[in-house]
Amino acid sequence: MLSLKEKDRPIIRKLLDAGCCGRCVLRFCCVGKYSSYQLSIEVCVALVVRMLFLRSSDPTQTEDPPSKKLKLETLQAGDDGGTETLTANAEPKVQSEICVACLGVLQDFCDQSYTTQVIIEVLFIFPKLHQSYILLLDNFMLITPGVKIQAVQFGLIFLLIIFQSSVLKSYMSFCIPQSGFEVSVGFTHAETDGDCHFLATTCSDCFKPTKNKASVFTRMAVVKALEKISDQKFLSNYPCPPVHPATRCTPLDTTLLHASVFIAGRYNKFSRELPQTPWVIDGERRMEGSVEELIAGPLLSSFRADGFNFSSSGREDVDVRTLGNGRPFAMELLNPHRARFNKAEIRQLQETINTSSDKIRVRDLQIVTREAMGRMKEGEEEKTKTYSALIWTKKPITHTDLDFIKNIKELKVDQKTPLRVLHRRPLAVRQRVIHSMSASFLDTHHFKLQLHTQAGTYIKEFVHGDFGRTKPNLCALMDSEVDILELDVEVCFNINIQKIKILLFYKPGLQRLVELVRSFHCAKLVQLSPAGVKHAL
Repeated sequence: MLSLKEKDRPIIRKLLDAGCCGRCVLRFCCVGKYSSYQLSIEVCVALVVRMLFLRSSDPTQTEDPPSKKLKLETLQAGDDGGTETLTANAEPKVQSEICVACLGVLQDFCDQSYTTQVIIEVLFIFPKLHQSYILLLDNFMLITPGVKIQAVQFGLIFLLIIFQSSVLKSYMSFCIPQSGFEVSVGFTHAETDGDCHFLATTCSDCFKPTKNKASVFTRMAVVKALEKISDQKFLSNYPCPPVHPATRCTPLDTTLLHASVFIAGRYNKFSRELPQTPWVIDGERRMEGSVEELIAGPLLSSFRADGFNFSSSGREDVDVRTLGNGRPFAMELLNPHRARFNKAEIRQLQETINTSSDKIRVRDLQIVTREAMGRMKEGEEEKTKTYSALIWTKKPITHTDLDFIKNIKELKVDQKTPLRVLHRRPLAVRQRVIHSMSASFLDTHHFKLQLHTQAGTYIKEFVHGDFGRTKPNLCALMDSEVDILELDVEVCFNINIQKIKILLFYKPGLQRLVELVRSFHCAKLVQLSPAGVKHAL
């Protein structure tokens, strides 16, 4: 027997009169007994109708049986005090047409013939569901004002019926609920395609066009608008009960999709003619290849992915090398056809990338979680980087002219957005810190400059001043025109040794500390043994 209660009878009658199918009646009555939905749609409707005529003493009604016979003489129908007479003997208006709530999905697409075509998620029409909620609220005042009805989710019922079918079980030996592999089942209904368009005028802030979206009427936008709009405004724009549809939903092609795989590591760039990402200006490619493409090529081939999204902790200019411990990067591989690799296969994949080109080298390649990828850019303000630059001076210099540089500590620099990146970054003044510097004399017009700076410092602009947009700058400090000829990133970020000492105090165990240091890829400590770390601290 269906898990319906006596208090559900007026709801059942109203939903049947409105044109809901048997399964949708159960959903809006919050029936959580999933075996009820596995009955055929004909049996489900028959049992729902039978519920209206059951006496409270009927032994088949086992859940919360009332002590008296059902009495449905009067029910509130609105604020005007009007009443609606419903008797237990009155015949409900059982609709044989298409369900107004699910548009026929739970009527015609939950049988074995459709199950064989495939499974998993269904796109349903949110305004239709919203109408059904308001229908219940408006006619019966079923809940406390301001409290939402928690009906059983449409998609959950669809999946439940499909997954419990004997046809599906014959194809599957077991089911993994949390699998990253998805089989998406979509439905379209041309007749109600424009039902949600009125939301764009009533909740315009929820439908903002973007260059990457083909339509503003996305799933999340419609959900947000339905949560925001008042019931009164919704009813003034949409009929309730809804108009009976003349046609059923049409199933779309089934799509197979695997959740993205995230892979991370560090890269070194040895070429001064290689951009980090494809360099395209006005539709014309300026340079062949990029760091992104050299890394992505073997990954896409091995994972058999449809595409990728590349990100890194900062970026270097095309003419800047990245040496030392390398720059952290992460890549999202979209819809991979192979998602599982063991450590040996990942090492082999890393070697394949490194042998494919002498312009880059990858290290510490590993599969990570989405959350770990998001943490890559955390703490940018606390990171520091080490640079090495070849400097030219217009005025002849001697060794003594460079002595003052090593005495500069914690120099605060105000940098306006450089002219060379102003087309892609907003105009602002950013304060950065030069923690320390040292200089090595080469000849009367050249010297090597080593800098230890806060991450995000524009080194080229600090050297030549960028027409006075960076203050102070090396030109002003040396009282001479200077320029930068070559720049290398030596260490992409360093670890505060004091923090490591604190961690050691709270988490004794040198082996654990070595693992911690290796996880950060500290340039100076990564190769040390436990005894070496103890000596260093």
